[in-house]
Formats: sequence, structure tokens, C-alpha cells
Amino acid sequence: MDWGMRNRIARMFPARSGNTVMLAVDHGYFMGPTRHLENAAATIGPLIPHCDALALTRGVLRTSVPAGAPIPIVLRVSGGVTILQEDLSHETLTTPMHEAVRLNACAVALSVFVGSPHEHETLASLGKLVSEGEEAGIPVMAITAVGKELEKRDARYLALACRVSAELGAHLVKTYYCDGFAKVVEACPVPLVVAGGPKLDSEEAALQLAHSAIAEGAHGVDMGRNIWQSPHPVPMLKALRAIVHDRATVLEALGIFHGEKEAIAARTAAPA
Repeated sequence: MDWGMRNRIARMFPARSGNTVMLAVDHGYFMGPTRHLENAAATIGPLIPHCDALALTRGVLRTSVPAGAPIPIVLRVSGGVTILQEDLSHETLTTPMHEAVRLNACAVALSVFVGSPHEHETLASLGKLVSEGEEAGIPVMAITAVGKELEKRDARYLALACRVSAELGAHLVKTYYCDGFAKVVEACPVPLVVAGGPKLDSEEAALQLAHSAIAEGAHGVDMGRNIWQSPHPVPMLKALRAIVHDRATVLEALGIFHGEKEAIAARTAAPA
């Protein structure tokens, strides 16, 4: 692996732990103005100092992220279908590698839909993107997407999807946590980061998901809705960081969450 590739990966996975807390804000590419992400700049701005990388599209990067923000970018480069369609797997590459280079991305990301009607197209796109990434020195993150079929998120399916992605050359894989997740990790020779998925019932549930994933071998999380749809996104992000980087327990992370929430409330209530 060339120095440029290693440097980009190192920027996303700090030496402090070798893990990462990515903030996913790319939902609009198929969901439109998602709740609490309607104004992307307002949502993203306060969270940038507390995450290790931002996962987003070129449109939101250009319009909603300050050029001076020292944050690694994971650029979403696949799309072509919206939530209005029953089959979300009909994606293609929407952003060329030279655009990722021009935008100074640390990595590019695309969805692969293993077992879907468009499995071949998405896997072929992954192979093409890996070849271009190797030439440009930019790592590729494959996202094992399941569309609307959430029941696919079991260890057997995810192990297949992650291993195929790694076999085709993906440098990183984003996948879901599941029962038996350690088997998914064992079968995948490249680092895995875990998606948060839809908003969970509580902050504790999201922190438990992250804790279980790290304990079973994940190298980080790439969460979105469980952070910025929380009533307290900055405390939530700080609590996640404690789990991912410091191996905090869920109870310890909840203590950080509530402490940060109270500190913000006190600052807000203080007289000017």
C-alpha cells in the first residue's frame, strides 16, 4: 500500500485507538431532506470537532462544510435511485474518481447490494472503483446495503457480503451489527465499521450497539441518525467516542452523555 493510501487511512483511524467515529450525513442522496438534516450545514457544523471523518456527497460537501474544516472526507460516489422506488439496489457510480481527488477526499464509498436484482452492477462498480482508487491512492469503502429488506442483516448474509467486497479489493467495509458479529469480522480480511441504521429507541440502545460491535472486532462506527436525530447530538457523539476510542462501558458512556448534556444546559442558562 502506497504512502498516500496509508496516510488517508491513518487520518480516518487515529493512532489513539486505531478505530474511527465516522459521521454519516449522506442520507439525502436517496432520502431527500431527512428529519434533522434538512439544513445540512446547521446540523453538521457543531459535530465536526467531535468526529474522525464525515461521510457525505459532493453536493453537501461543497455547500455545507467549511473549506477550512480539518476533517477527513469519505465521499459517497454511488446513487441513482430514490426512496420512492421499491428496489433501492439499482445504483450506479455517480461521481468519478478525479472528482474525489479534486475534493481532497480521504476515501470514497459506494453501496453493494449482494443478493439483489442489481447485485452484478453494484459489484462490478466496486471492482472498477477499486482499480481507480489504487491508481489515485484513495481507499474504497464498500457499504453492504440491504435496501428495504432489513431482515437480511444476519451473520450469514453479512459475512458473505463483507467477504465478497474484500475479495473485490475494498480497503474498508461498512456493514451492520448482528448476532454472531464476531464471525463476520473473522471472515473479512479488511477493517469493518458498523452502521447505526435507523434511529433506535434510545441513546443507550445506540451506545450498546457500538459497544458490542467494538468488543467483537469492529474498527469503528459510521453513524448518522442515531447521532443527529438525538435531541442531544454533541453529547451523543462524545459518548460514542469514549466507547470507540477508550473502550468505555455503556454505563460510563451514558455518564458522559448525561454530563455533557447537563453542561450544555448550564451554559445555555447562564446569564450573558
